This record gives sequence, structure tokens and C-alpha cells, in this order.
Amino acid sequence: MTDQRILDAFAAAPRERFLPHGEVRFAGLDRPLEIGHGQTNSQPTTVRHLLELLEAEPGQRVLDVGCGSGWTTALLAHLVGARGEVVGVEIVPDLVQFGRANLAGLDLPWARIEQARADVLGLPEAGPFDRILVSAEAGEVPDALVDQLREGGLMVLPVRGRLWTVRRPAGWPGVKADVVRHGHYAFVPLLQPGEQGP
Repeated sequence: MTDQRILDAFAAAPRERFLPHGEVRFAGLDRPLEIGHGQTNSQPTTVRHLLELLEAEPGQRVLDVGCGSGWTTALLAHLVGARGEVVGVEIVPDLVQFGRANLAGLDLPWARIEQARADVLGLPEAGPFDRILVSAEAGEVPDALVDQLREGGLMVLPVRGRLWTVRRPAGWPGVKADVVRHGHYAFVPLLQPGEQGP
């Protein structure tokens, strides 16, 4: 069952505010929508599942990797509230500007979007984070992102067609992260350091 807080976040940050003009009429459809540069705004059901698995709580610090249009950044900001913090990172400069403009239309000063660096995955200098959401598919769990979680912190990401939850244990990296796999999903690929965006 969906947490009422997630439903409230969807109501407070409607999808149509985070879509290019030509896609707004499709906002109510449960499917991914193009936002340019080979990237998509994920379908609402998938986003809801991501947020349910992430279990973001008020006051937490969250990293949103591959934030695209800024929709998930805004949703997460509603979940953590003004005592929390959400930082979105995006590799495509045009989408950074698009996401920032979308976010600026809402009163969420505890959320921001940063330009991802080509040689670094995530935003290690801003960590550690309580939660990390990754909205692009990886080939394996990136240790570089687990490193950015605080002890006990949780990451949700797609890996090889399935959603994974990854919890950083005490003793990491000597102790293996706790991993659980959930369902089958399709996402755009997660670019690794050194790879070029579209």
C-alpha cells in the first residue's frame, strides 16, 4: 500500500510541471515521457515504487542521481520536509537548467540541482546521505555511491533490469552491502565517470 505521504507529494508536485510543453498533455498516462537528450520522465507507477522502497523520512538528507526534469527531486523534498535536504545531480547541462527552472516554481528551498561532474559518480563532497535514489540503470551496484551513504543508509537503483535496495552496513567497505532485488523495470543507462552524456 502506498504511503499517504507519497500520495501527498504527488499532489504537491504534479508531473505536468516537470515536462516539456509538448509532453504536458500526456502527463496523466502511466508511461515514461521524453524530456530530451535521450532521457525520460519515468512513469508514475515506477516512481511511486522507487519512493516506497526508498523510505525517505522527514529530516533526512537525500541524493537524487540522474534527476532529469527535477520531478523526483521535488517529490523527495516533500517527503523529507524543510528539516531535510535533497540534492539532485544531472549530467546533461540543458536538463540541469530545465530541472532548476521546474524546481524554482515550487517553494522548496531545501532542494537543489547540481551539475554532475563527468569524472565523479554522485556528489561525494556533499555526503554522507541517509538515502540515495538513482533513476538510471547500472550494470552493477556502484561502490562509489554506497561510499556516499551514511552507515545504515539506503540506496534504491535499477541494476540489470531490476530494482535493488542497497543498505550500507557497519564496517563497509570491508563488509558487503545488504542487497535486496525487487521486480523488473526499464530505465535509461547510468553514465559512469568518463562516459559522455548525449
